[in-house]
Amino acid sequence: MDASLSPPRLLPSGDAAITVEFGPNIDEQTNRRVLALDRALSDTPIDGVTETVPTYRSLLVHYDPVRIGFEELGERLSALARLPVPPTTPARRWRIPVVYGGENGIDLEDIAKTLNITPEDIVARHVAGDYRVAMIGFTPGWSYLSGLDRSLQMPRLQNPRLLTPSGAVSIGGFQTGIQCLAGPSGWRLLGRTAVRTYQLHRNPVFLLEPGDAITFYAVDGKQFAEQDRAAERGEFVAQLVTS
Repeated sequence: MDASLSPPRLLPSGDAAITVEFGPNIDEQTNRRVLALDRALSDTPIDGVTETVPTYRSLLVHYDPVRIGFEELGERLSALARLPVPPTTPARRWRIPVVYGGENGIDLEDIAKTLNITPEDIVARHVAGDYRVAMIGFTPGWSYLSGLDRSLQMPRLQNPRLLTPSGAVSIGGFQTGIQCLAGPSGWRLLGRTAVRTYQLHRNPVFLLEPGDAITFYAVDGKQFAEQDRAAERGEFVAQLVTS
């Protein structure tokens, strides 16, 4: 492990999980360490580990305490976490269509007024971004993306909405994200995508994975409607550029 990097903290999470916490802050380096440990556990499975859940700055490791104990698992996780983070490997890259503004992006106009730029400027800057899936959580398929242009960063709403539509593409602080299922959110809505990042009866059920690269492109309402019908049939709609 790089001498400049602090060792992770191992925190018990109930009696059948360990949280491996790499740092208190959300940043690119910390997230890459999280995903590196997640990959290491996938490449070199530990008997008794049943599931891993990566977040921005920690990895939740579920295990069967009958097969492996907390102390032994903690030692093995610490050893893996001390390994050098491998060089960044080419990630899967997706192009995801978004219909911006109007009823599909009800906050676009207000964001433009607040930032003193035009809605067209917002869209241009958003589609120019090169994003990475940092984590998936909150609800199935909710994809948190790092890489948002600093000029587009906006605080979340003081009063979250009780319901936002499926496929919402939004801004929350320094992040942008894709909300697969309809649900509550305090993020500011830029637009909507027909892409189902989660679809129960499709293979794969989850389209995006942590570490995937994302770019957006704008479509109009007619294109969105056509893509939405295709996605309902189980088509990916998102374009896989590199795999």
